[in-house]
Amino acid sequence: MCGITGFVHFDTQKEASLASLKKMTDSIAHRGPDGEGFFCQNNIALGHRRLSIIDLNTGAQPMQSDEGTIQVVFNGEIYNYIELKEELRQLGHSFKTTSDTEVIIKAYQQWGIDFQNKLNGMWALALWDNQQKQLILSIDRMGEKPLYYTLYENTLLFGSEIKTLEAFGVPLALHWELAELYFSLLYIPAPFSFYKNIHKLQPAHCIIIRPFENNTIVQRPYWQLPACRDKDMRTDKAQVHRDFEALFYDAIRIRMRSDVPFGAFLSGGLDSSSIVALMSEIVNYPIQTFTIGFAEKEFDETALAAEVAQKFNTNHQVQIVTPTSFDEALQKIAHHYDEPFGDSSAIPTGYVSAFARKHVKMVLTGDGGDEVLSGYTTYQGEKFASQFQKLPRIFQKAIPKVANQIAKINKGNRIGYGMRRVQNLTEVSQQPFIDRLADKAGFYGKKIAKELTQHLPTIRIEDYLHDFYKDCPYEDNFYKMMYFNLKNSLPYDMLVKVDRMSMAHSLETRVPFLDYRLVELMVQVHKKVKMEGYERKSVLRKTVARKLPPNLLKAGKKGFGVPLREWFKDKSFEQRLDSLKQDFGLHNPSIERIIRENNTGERDHGNLIWMLFILKKAIGKA
Repeated sequence: MCGITGFVHFDTQKEASLASLKKMTDSIAHRGPDGEGFFCQNNIALGHRRLSIIDLNTGAQPMQSDEGTIQVVFNGEIYNYIELKEELRQLGHSFKTTSDTEVIIKAYQQWGIDFQNKLNGMWALALWDNQQKQLILSIDRMGEKPLYYTLYENTLLFGSEIKTLEAFGVPLALHWELAELYFSLLYIPAPFSFYKNIHKLQPAHCIIIRPFENNTIVQRPYWQLPACRDKDMRTDKAQVHRDFEALFYDAIRIRMRSDVPFGAFLSGGLDSSSIVALMSEIVNYPIQTFTIGFAEKEFDETALAAEVAQKFNTNHQVQIVTPTSFDEALQKIAHHYDEPFGDSSAIPTGYVSAFARKHVKMVLTGDGGDEVLSGYTTYQGEKFASQFQKLPRIFQKAIPKVANQIAKINKGNRIGYGMRRVQNLTEVSQQPFIDRLADKAGFYGKKIAKELTQHLPTIRIEDYLHDFYKDCPYEDNFYKMMYFNLKNSLPYDMLVKVDRMSMAHSLETRVPFLDYRLVELMVQVHKKVKMEGYERKSVLRKTVARKLPPNLLKAGKKGFGVPLREWFKDKSFEQRLDSLKQDFGLHNPSIERIIRENNTGERDHGNLIWMLFILKKAIGKA
């Protein structure tokens, strides 16, 4: 796990500047505090910051091939590097180090550009082949590791974070056309960033740059989700369970390869608890586990996490978070995400990362479980929608109206918030899938996004989603939701959240659920096996989760959030909230209404107010 950066001048006579490269690399020192490395040759520059996890003594980068013709900088981990090394040895290759980076070089020499398909891991890498005169940029299949790039003054620049490009001198010009997508989705999807001409490399894609061949730039995918028609989805439940359990176990086993102390995030949910259960079987010593909690019981899962820790005899650490850290959290998130990022669960992710880093250098996490197992409540919603649409039209119209009246009577309490959810669910269930998704993708739906951005020339969320789905192979809405989660919200929200906050504290995170073998298995499993009745994550519950405490299996889904609606009601936030009531391109009367409704308890706008704070920070930066 590290940070990478670099550039290539398309003017092949222009020498790469080591001073410029060092500025770029210094800007992401937090991603790799253990060392730095540079390669400058003619018009090519590669920089690296190292967080050493494997091969602490001989794994420094940039790493070159034996002949000196190939240079690599690499961020991530290749979990099957031991198996690949043995395969390559049998093909005649020899090794000088015990690092996974050297395996990348040898794999490229053996299989050329197809080396990417041999890797099981997370990565963002840059490989310069001096013989072929080509630079290859690549990120992993699911998008766990980020890579930004831009073309500026006849130079292609890239880096793990936008701040590397800014350090070179690339200007940041706001891309206001993306404002509706931001408020609809909570994030900016690739290939966009919130700054014009700065792009994100999409998951499972590579870019091949040939500066000596008319400045050729070719971007292409090297992997796709398996093509499986709805009617061909697997229904052999017993074998699916066996296949899942075996692959899940192996995914965890190879992600526990480390030369430094490691542990696991333990939220008290099914996903992280299942990982801890199997980790405890793989080793014969206590796993270190880390949990954060809140005074607000609605958001707190420390009791469930403690039950898991006790059952599997982990070395368990707990920290309680309070709202007094809001200003610090805002500053840190604005700095490390570089662009507007509205998922407020970045706050607790930052807290637990900082907490864990005091004890270990690497952790396994339960991220990706909801996407791979189709476990979000939105999947229950899709099943409900298909059934709700069969009701007589008169009932479809009446139910949300009744829920609205009950919510008004009970505003500011749990019944009121619950009725608002019923109202929203029944209203959106009557819509076409794309419109329904536009309402479900974020926390608030497209109505508020459009209201806030009504004076801006923005890309409509519906247009974006229609374009996104043009290559979708599925017809059933359940699988369309799966497609969106795996190819959009996972790489551009969930994984961005974890990468930035963990790397802000120089902590490596590994995600067993995103082993591509597990992904390929589960996308081909029928929805009736994934969700028996309305039971979420049936495959996990019927296998590994049987090892967990019964209370955890009965618990509802809480998510990993913070009590923002309560924090923003506090009088200490009045001055901060007033600062949002100014013209910065959005519809100001709507902002005033949002703050008022949150403070009176009429609606929960906590995360939306957080998004406004984050956007204001980004505007100040540009």
